[in-house]
Amino acid sequence: MFSHIKVRPIPANRAHTLCHFSVMFVLAFGTTMVQAQPGGLTLNEALQLSLQRSSLPKAAQASVQASREAAAKAGQLPDPMLKAGIENVPVNGADRWSTTRDFMSMRRIGIEQQWVSADKRVARSERARRATEMEEGNYLADVARVREETAKAWVNVLYAQRSLALVQTLEQQAAGDLSAVQASHRGAKAAAGDVVQAQLALSQAKDATRKREQELKNAKLALARWTTMPVKSIADETLSLVSHVPHLTLENLEKYHPTVIAARRAITLADAETTVATRERYPDWTIEAGFSQRPQFSNMLSVSVSIPLTFNRSERQDRDIAERAAMGTKARLQYEDAVRESQTEIQSLSFTLESLKERLMQLNAELLPAATQQAELSIAAYRAGTGSLSAVFNARKMLLEQRLQIMDLEKEAALTWAKLEHHVLPHELAFAEGAAQ
Repeated sequence: MFSHIKVRPIPANRAHTLCHFSVMFVLAFGTTMVQAQPGGLTLNEALQLSLQRSSLPKAAQASVQASREAAAKAGQLPDPMLKAGIENVPVNGADRWSTTRDFMSMRRIGIEQQWVSADKRVARSERARRATEMEEGNYLADVARVREETAKAWVNVLYAQRSLALVQTLEQQAAGDLSAVQASHRGAKAAAGDVVQAQLALSQAKDATRKREQELKNAKLALARWTTMPVKSIADETLSLVSHVPHLTLENLEKYHPTVIAARRAITLADAETTVATRERYPDWTIEAGFSQRPQFSNMLSVSVSIPLTFNRSERQDRDIAERAAMGTKARLQYEDAVRESQTEIQSLSFTLESLKERLMQLNAELLPAATQQAELSIAAYRAGTGSLSAVFNARKMLLEQRLQIMDLEKEAALTWAKLEHHVLPHELAFAEGAAQ
């Protein structure tokens, strides 16, 4: 932080100790001089913590694991069915309810198996694998969302810290100014109105500090929602505000952009569903073998085959195929829209970021120097006895407002950069996911 620099009072009933050039220096160059607590949380550390501890990716991982378990059984035959019973028991006559006296009565045990053709099982396995890929795409989308929200929350804390440090410096300066004016007033070198002006300036500085403190607390709570741990402070990093995302090709978007990834995988899943529906057009056969035991008579062996009769394929099986084909068309159209939407969003964010950076350069080059010069002129006029203390305070307030305006613009640019750079997957995460598949 900055030390309070005392200036030797100048007579002629003016509190010249208020005219500290250190204040102008703080207001003009506050952003670059503000330092966060040592060892604060860096942006990369926050991103890593959010991926490790946030419940959202873990829930998506559990869904992926469930889908993989379902895929493992998709290509298996149905379980065989064991059958047992007693057949041809008489219900009247001398042998009624007897299971041994009538020659037709028999105890029967058998096994039944529904036979699913190999091509059907392959198609079902492929559909299950594509469904797993869709769940993996949902997981990647959650990862990207967590990274984006964490980055934006971290940026909010960064600029809340910076703005708080700036207004705290001004509060300390205002407190020193008030003490100097009160001392000058006791020595009959400052008017009572000057004391009131200094008190008002200090009150406004204190209120600004309390406001920024509350904003910082809220920003830290928002960041802790993603890191799942209290955030004491973050490292005061200088963000480059340079993004590689606008240069991604369509092929790269299918690797790194969660929305495009999900849209592409929806197509492959729809195609797999169509293949399954086509294979299901031909019914499964059921084979049964049974052994029947008859007391005092020959035992018997039975074999049977059950074949569903598809008399109305055009209104049943063919309808299923048409439904799946239509879903494939829908998936392809949605993919085209997802690509256009993602490209438009990237271009919009990129243009916004470049515009904000240009505005920052202009304000830093024109607005701050002008505001600083105005404050210096008001100080010079006050020293010369031609200006008022109120003009000095107004100039200082305007300089603070301009510095905060630029800081808010820097924050907007940083948030735009965070959204642009972190709403897609980093190379290492996308590569690791692709290798896992």
